Amino acid sequence: MGCPGTLRCYGRSNNNAMAVIAFSILAPYDSFHPHDTFVGGIDTSSITIVWVMSELVKNPRVLDKVQAEIRGCVGKKAKLDQDDLKNLKYLKMVVKETFRMHPPIVLLLPRETIRHCKIGGDNGYDIYPKTRILVNAWAIGRDPKSWENPDEFYPERFEDNDIDFKGKHFQLVPFGAGRRICPGLAMGVATVEFTLANLLYWFDWELPNGMEREAMSMEEDGGGITVHKKTPLYLVPIKYI
Repeated sequence: MGCPGTLRCYGRSNNNAMAVIAFSILAPYDSFHPHDTFVGGIDTSSITIVWVMSELVKNPRVLDKVQAEIRGCVGKKAKLDQDDLKNLKYLKMVVKETFRMHPPIVLLLPRETIRHCKIGGDNGYDIYPKTRILVNAWAIGRDPKSWENPDEFYPERFEDNDIDFKGKHFQLVPFGAGRRICPGLAMGVATVEFTLANLLYWFDWELPNGMEREAMSMEEDGGGITVHKKTPLYLVPIKYI
């Protein structure tokens, strides 16, 4: 047994001597516990990696493009270095698009209003001082007023705009913003990018047993503080080099 949020890989041999890997997120506890803060630092990175791999397998055009970028950047070196990450522009767009569509935590840390405000125009809602506010990062990332075709996984949407997830653009706030922004942002993003770069450099990926990508479920399960993939992701790695 592992702690909630542990990324587990299971291997088994088949006739082609290939391993079938299951990217599986253990379901978080239903209630909050003192270790939630610690678990959040591990769980969110592993969840993001699962969602990125799911979207890439679902969208082979994007998968081919990001692998070509990584392999072209690394070339014939013996390994991928962390210094290579700064040159992987498309990979960064893929990660950013995943944060938009699948923020690992839907409801950000609670806030409290300091003054009266009104949202939604004259027929909207009055928000009074000292009202507790929960910000829905998932809804913000899917808002059609901010994003064209918000339900489409399209990393190129970030190619010609400067929207980032570091708290300065409120169309994309998977880590929050202001003084209560996630303190592990830099470490978490570096972990996700470096792990993905290695997975995509060293292996090609296929669904097992001839499964069609259209049949792969993308249903979410938000039973805890994080939102993970309801159905585990099983992939067949094929060694590239």
